[in-house]
Amino acid sequence: MSGTAILVRRIPFAFDEKIDPAWHPRRREWSHMVNGASLAMPYLEPFLIRTVTEALKLVSKPDLKADVQAFIGQEGVHFQNHRRYNEILKQSYPELADVEGALEADYRRFQQRSLRWRLAYTAGFETMTMGITEWLIHQRSILFGNADRSVSSLVLWHMVEETEHKNVAFDLYQNLCGDYWPRVWGTLFGAWHVAMASRKGYKRMLERDGLWRNWRSRLRLYAMIGRFAWHASPAILRSLLPGYHPAGVTDPDWVARWADAYAGLPQGDIPLLDTSDPEIPARFAA
Repeated sequence: MSGTAILVRRIPFAFDEKIDPAWHPRRREWSHMVNGASLAMPYLEPFLIRTVTEALKLVSKPDLKADVQAFIGQEGVHFQNHRRYNEILKQSYPELADVEGALEADYRRFQQRSLRWRLAYTAGFETMTMGITEWLIHQRSILFGNADRSVSSLVLWHMVEETEHKNVAFDLYQNLCGDYWPRVWGTLFGAWHVAMASRKGYKRMLERDGLWRNWRSRLRLYAMIGRFAWHASPAILRSLLPGYHPAGVTDPDWVARWADAYAGLPQGDIPLLDTSDPEIPARFAA
């Protein structure tokens, strides 16, 4: 079960209609990598919600039931915020609607698979996000320093809550299925599938920007992909070990500091981080 309280924070992130899609002014390629991942969320996360909601009917453990309900709540708020941001992205890149259509078709097709298959995908993808979380938080100064506050705060809030519910999909899978190899497959396939979906998005945006065939831009893109692989792969590989459990992974201290800061925030305020501070501390700017 979860060792950390799973709070459903109904945060209505707001985005300027004229926001620059290259929300990190010095890292356009990185901006579009994140934008591509954001495009997937309104299709991926409802799929995860439908899967665990169906599985919840088979769960008898009260603690696990409560954790699954909190997981559903957090994921629901996540994709709603990403959808608002994505609608603004499409004003600059209308071709992203095609990417969304492909994602919708993928997850409609996945929905026809067995519950066991879908739980393996869910547990695998949620396990994979832990490596991303560690990277984004530990490297936040490089990845979000002096970037748009609203997008940076959205992404880092999302990662905090992924950490809070990191055990849930894994525990649900173990409780109802438990086989090792399908979980390994789910981790690898989930990581690959979302990475490829994100690529479709950032490729379209870089094409529109006239940068997809620019060798300098391609080198910057490959450098960011390499940085991601270097920092995230150890966590993903660790999760493939037979005795692995997410509860055994130590969370970044910044996660708890963010949660403490949010607990002291006036109700209704949006937790915007100060990206002008080199450390991007876990406190919220006015």
